Amino acid sequence: MARAVGRSLAGPLLFLNLLMYLIVLGFASWCLNRFINGQTNHPSFGGNGATMFFLTFAILASVLGIISKLLGANHLRAWRNDSLAAAGSSAVIAWAVTALAFGLACKEINIGGWRGWRLRVVEGFIIVLGFTQLLYVLLLHAGMFSSAYGPGYTDPEYAGTGVGEKGTGYTGARV
Repeated sequence: MARAVGRSLAGPLLFLNLLMYLIVLGFASWCLNRFINGQTNHPSFGGNGATMFFLTFAILASVLGIISKLLGANHLRAWRNDSLAAAGSSAVIAWAVTALAFGLACKEINIGGWRGWRLRVVEGFIIVLGFTQLLYVLLLHAGMFSSAYGPGYTDPEYAGTGVGEKGTGYTGARV
């Protein structure tokens, strides 16, 4: 039961982040399409000099975040060290790109000017995702500190397949 603490906290956060990344992908794609078509005077768009960079990184962050959540769902299903490696590394990369988009969202807000509601939605979601993705990364890696929070990097329950272990009498698969 103690092994389910990190799992029960990471599961809802994974689902929430997945929904937010999907919303960001939809709105940022719509905004980027309007920006490329030169329709920045659309009533629900607007923008400033940082908009193109922000939208590019927001789409990249959302795609990486969605892939990270798929790998995280696999890790929650298996809950072992080997699935932790894929989920943890992809979550860190998704957080890093989300942090870049977070910085560009702050820059876009700081520059000012009129921005439509869709662009403000993308900015808000990226800012929230910057913090929730960091929390998700910390929950995935909480097993480093205690095995009560999840599989750690030195989990004794999963030591491998038994190939080459001392005293087993064999060193590999026989053909």
